[in-house]
Amino acid sequence: MSLPARVRHQLHTQVDELIAAAAGYAAEADRERRLSPPVTEAVVEAGFARHFVPERWGGASGTCTDLTEAVSMVAEACTSAAWCASVVAGASRMGTYLPLDGQGELWEQGPDTVVAGALIPRGTARRTNEGWRLSGSWGFTSAVDFSDWSLVCARVLEDAEAPLWFFALPRSDYTVLNTWDSVGMRGTGSNTLVAENVRVPAHRGFPRDDMLHGRSRESTARCHTVPLRAISGPLFAAPALGAARAAFALWITRANAGIEETDTATPLTTARLATTIDAAALLLDRAALSADTEASSTDPSLRNPVDCALAVRRLVDVVEQIYRGVGSAEQSPSLPLQRVWRDIHGLASHVALRFEDLGIDYGRYLIAESTRS
Repeated sequence: MSLPARVRHQLHTQVDELIAAAAGYAAEADRERRLSPPVTEAVVEAGFARHFVPERWGGASGTCTDLTEAVSMVAEACTSAAWCASVVAGASRMGTYLPLDGQGELWEQGPDTVVAGALIPRGTARRTNEGWRLSGSWGFTSAVDFSDWSLVCARVLEDAEAPLWFFALPRSDYTVLNTWDSVGMRGTGSNTLVAENVRVPAHRGFPRDDMLHGRSRESTARCHTVPLRAISGPLFAAPALGAARAAFALWITRANAGIEETDTATPLTTARLATTIDAAALLLDRAALSADTEASSTDPSLRNPVDCALAVRRLVDVVEQIYRGVGSAEQSPSLPLQRVWRDIHGLASHVALRFEDLGIDYGRYLIAESTRS
């Protein structure tokens, strides 16, 4: 499976090797609840860690469109590997909001440093003369097992103006508890990161609002100035597109083996499945392109999350229909369909992909906009 030329322009040519490794170790990742070393190494070699790293540190300052297309292709082989590739890229992007001294320390060993991100404020920090003292426990931290650094969100005590901050921690400053045992997305290794009374110097922290609003340090690249909510949806949703395509490929194989000339139900179902996947892909493409460009008639921080949540909902419907339609023989634990079915349901439950919560804000925005026009 080869990537389009424009994706190869940003990502390393070894994405093909990641796809092969992810496919070969997908069952093992599901069983062991984490990616195998050959796959984690391939994630880095393929260029996902460096994709959003600023060019001044040797990165690509890449686009959301290129990343999500590559992620969706990896997901056809393994949803968990694609998820980790995407969140590693997204966590590295967060490093651009650190002061330059902090960025230099984060990428001192090069742009392929693997960063894990813990976005929910589950820790506390106290200011000191040198910076902060930080403690906390962050569950559901994907890719933390093979991370070199982490960026964790915590509440700064006695700071009413900017209570929520992100802090960059080297691997020596945190431990990982083996707590991840989910039904789906098992290979993501989304274990618990723990930091206890860690000293964090001042240059390794930034207010969460800077990331939410795209206030990067020094870089003017669009991938660093785009608000978080405009770009996070495509990154979380792209693995679902590949998962649905993987399920559809299994459906096609079965249809080819059993279709008869008088059968009209199977071709009609196939057309519906294919066009639903295509429609979801168009929504994700629009969201990614919107994240990559300044001009938009609609606020991408509100529309993109809804587009991505709706796309994932439709992709879940596709996999659900295929799972119910193929019969129990295709649902054997030794076959990949049951893993894809579990993965896409697990992925769709992510807070960033819940249509109802996101739709309320977007609906209010549309109503308010209509009164102003």
